[in-house]
Amino acid sequence: MLPSDDELTARVLRIIAETQRRDPATVSIDNTFDELSIDSMDAVNIVFAVENEFSIDVPDDDVRTIRTVRDVVDGVRRLVVAKASTAS
Repeated sequence: MLPSDDELTARVLRIIAETQRRDPATVSIDNTFDELSIDSMDAVNIVFAVENEFSIDVPDDDVRTIRTVRDVVDGVRRLVVAKASTAS
């Protein structure tokens, strides 16, 4: 079953907060990685955590284009939907 948009967003925000050791209240969908001081190594850790959480594989090309929290949420949503459509 697909997570709701709100649930998916909340899970991604929690993952970013946990990997960055930040208070979840300080992470919003409108943050850029620069605002959160997320560098390329941090981004890789976030991608690994997202892949584990949602049982998806994020293509390398997608990883290179992630610059905001919204990019992560939108990418995860797209991959989760694609996975669900191929599973049915």
